Amino acid sequence: MPTVYDFTVQKANGEKQSLRDYEGKPLLIVNTASKCGLTDQFRGLQELYDQYHDRGLEILGFPCGQFNNQEFDQIEQTIELCQVNYGVTFPMFAKTDVNGEHADPLFTFLKDQQKGTLSKNIKWNFTKFLVDKQGAVIKRYAPTTEPHKIEKDIAELV
Repeated sequence: MPTVYDFTVQKANGEKQSLRDYEGKPLLIVNTASKCGLTDQFRGLQELYDQYHDRGLEILGFPCGQFNNQEFDQIEQTIELCQVNYGVTFPMFAKTDVNGEHADPLFTFLKDQQKGTLSKNIKWNFTKFLVDKQGAVIKRYAPTTEPHKIEKDIAELV
């Protein structure tokens, strides 16, 4: 059965990156948006990263403009906002579709593994997927779930 580690994604600079590079580490994969009412969650995500990164946690941010076009067109603007306004040091990837016919295969896989409340589609920015050290998607969190509420689940994985 495939795992998250079987996928390759596009980095912010356009290069490809195999998620195999993160093998053996728990992951929190998040579709983000720079101009969303939930954008302040970057602070909480960075706090989790600061607290658990030395114990193996990786947080992977995937900017997405599919929900009311709340992401910049230029990835450089996204990276700048994340770093300057929220101190983000976890990896941010290229702008990514998470739903529809052009959805990135990673997000299709994530949604197949952990369906949402009413459908498997991602409903909004800052949907979060928790992945264990073996690459299995073990939990999905709603966009409104604040990062600190995920901490207990992360602590059990690291």
